[in-house]
This record gives sequence, C-alpha cells and structure tokens, in this order.
Amino acid sequence: MKRLFISLYLLLSLSLLGIGWTLDSLWQQHVDDNGVLDAPLLALAQVLAQLPVAERQTYLQAIDTRGAMPLQLLAPEQLALPQQRRLTRGELFTTTTPEGRQLQFVGLGTQVLVAGPIDMDPRAESRGLFTLLFYLALALVILLWVAPLSRDLRILRRATEAFGAAKWDTRIALSSRSQVRPLGNTFNDMARRIGTLIDNQQHLSNAVSHEIRTPLARLKFALALLAQHSPSAGHADKRRQLLEGMGQDVAEMESLLQELLTYASLETQPQTPGSEPIELLVLVRQTVARVQDLGIQAILLHARQEQIRLQCEPALLERALQNLLTNAQRFARTAIRVEVGLSQGMITLAVSNDGPTIPEEERQRLFEPFYRGKVADGEHKGHGLGLAIVKRIMARHRGRVTLDSESGETRFSLIWPQSPEH
Repeated sequence: MKRLFISLYLLLSLSLLGIGWTLDSLWQQHVDDNGVLDAPLLALAQVLAQLPVAERQTYLQAIDTRGAMPLQLLAPEQLALPQQRRLTRGELFTTTTPEGRQLQFVGLGTQVLVAGPIDMDPRAESRGLFTLLFYLALALVILLWVAPLSRDLRILRRATEAFGAAKWDTRIALSSRSQVRPLGNTFNDMARRIGTLIDNQQHLSNAVSHEIRTPLARLKFALALLAQHSPSAGHADKRRQLLEGMGQDVAEMESLLQELLTYASLETQPQTPGSEPIELLVLVRQTVARVQDLGIQAILLHARQEQIRLQCEPALLERALQNLLTNAQRFARTAIRVEVGLSQGMITLAVSNDGPTIPEEERQRLFEPFYRGKVADGEHKGHGLGLAIVKRIMARHRGRVTLDSESGETRFSLIWPQSPEH
C-alpha cells in the first residue's frame, strides 16, 4: 500500500511538472513574441535614419535611458557579425553574448545602431523561485488529496484481510468525506450478507442434525424389532404396525428435507425474472379451497376489492398463504378468517384465527427457523420452518410479515407493494 501511495503521488506530481514545463517552453518558443519589445528600438532607428550622419550621435546622447539600455552608433566595419553579415537599412539583428546578455543591431545605411548589452530577463531568478514555489504548493495539494485516499485504501485492505480470516463481524468505518466511502458501504453490505448466510448455515446444520435424529432413531429401532417379528410366527400385525411407523418416519424426514430445501433456496433479495402478472383474488380462492379440505375449521374470505392485479412469483406467494392457513388450522378453535385488501399501492393479506394467544416475547422468535412456540404441543408439532419460509418469501417480494395476538384472535399479515418498483 505504501508503494501504491508513492507511485500515485510521484505519477501525479511528475506528470503535472512535465506538462507545465512543456507548455511553458512551447509558449516561449512559438507564442511569446518580442516584436512589441523591439518596436521602440526600430522607431528610434527610423528617426536617426532621417537625420544627417553628423547629428545622429548628438541626438542619441540626448536620449536618457538611465543606463537601462546602452545605445551607440558604430560603422559596419567595427562590428564582427556572424558570417560577415551586413545589415540593410531598418533590419534588426539580435544576438546573445557568452555571458548570456542580449545585443541588438539595427542597420542605418552607413552606420549601425547598437543596443545593449542588456539582461535578457532581469526577473529570471525571481520567476524561477516563484515557479518552484508554485510546483511545491501543487505537490502539497496533491499530497493532501492522495494521503487520505491511501489511508482509506489501507483500511479497506486490512478489513478484507480480516474478513478473509473468517472474522465475519468485520466492518469498515470511513469518513463521510471519504472518496471510497461507497466502496466501504458495499463491503459492509457484502460482509453483513455473508455473515448472515454463514450464521444461517451453521444454525440450519445444527437444527437439521437435531430434527432428523429422532425419526432416524425410530427407524433404527423399528428395523431392529422388525427382524424379531417374522410373518411365519404370527407377527403379521406387529410387522404391519412397524412398517407403517417406518413409513411415517421416512415421510417426516422427507417433509423436513423438502422444507429445508425451500427455506435455503429463498434468498433475501428482490424479485427474480420468474415473477409474472397475476390476479391475486383468484390465487387466494384456489389456495383456500385446497387447504379447506385439510381441516375441519371453516375458512372465511373477505376481499375489500373485486380485483387486485400484481406482479409476483405466484408459486411462492401461494406457498406463503398455504403455510399461514395450515398453521392456523393447527390452533384455530372454530374458524379462520382471510382478508385481502389494497391501499396506497400496498397489498395486505391477513390470516386470523381464534386460537390461543401467543406471548409477546415469542412473537418475533416464531419467524426463526426451527423455533416452536410454547403453545405448540405434541399434537400441533411441526418442523418450525413454515413461518421462517413465509418471512423469506415476503423479503423476496420487498415486503414483510407481522404478527398481532390478542385475547381471542391471532393475526398474521403479509404486506408488500403491488408493483415491484416500489
């Protein structure tokens, strides 16, 4: 990470330095024109050219340059111009001395006006100093930008290493001004989701091993007894009872595994491409009619609207309603009531029964996998996955499930948006 910081810092600093130096050089070579600076000297040469030769020196001495630019008139023979160059009238020639000073020559016919030597750029040292200060300030600004970024990237790296070491509770806390805060939030969401999945896997593994142990032990015991009861010895009835019990145990394990696979396949995520438009009341009536034959309690349906169309996964929604109805059949005394309604884009599907009141401290735990409430006696015993499946189905549809239990009524409500975009 330190190498990344140094490389990024040097890349930005050297890139800006190189670009600045290149542009400055191009400006001086192609854009910075000295013609404006040469104009006064050329104007003076034109004035001198109009004067007689004898008066030129007097006129030149009368000009007060205050020593900033020495001026003198020389004959062409007194000059050693390169390549024996001869200046025509009004022609300007500029050269540089070995000391880096500038000399300018203007042809006046029989004479040459010489200006200089003068410093080419008297503020060159100051300008160089200010240029250095500019680039140092620029480097400081880059440092102030890169340093927090490097620090946050180190935090991300340490968090990733910790998460890779099975520390599932690892989270990243970054400043609200951090440039990688969205990445940190994404990491936290990922870590939270993976941690939840791993916890669920461990919990399910423990619960399944516990749940399957009882029917498996009964099967092993029945197999041992079955060997002791042969049909020829008049034990046909006993063998039939043992075989029926074994069949029930196999069916119980098969049902448990089916529930477990359904629960594990439901991820807490939005709807998948398997969703389709349906008429909700048709689905509810079909499910109620099918479940009605499994119990003795009457199921009463009340719909606030005549038609409710929505986009959903019908098989999952039917499964959620079926789980609530079969759960209500276990505890209802006389009747079960189903209510369907649509209000402000939200659908409510409620299943109520007149069974025993559920203690408040148990209401949230009922939606945990393999949890059975205190009211679930041997007769009403299930696998403890039905309501957990309902909760996951609602989460898949961007909805929720609620539970209200007062004296004489227990009510489970499914609430989710009519449109998946909500």
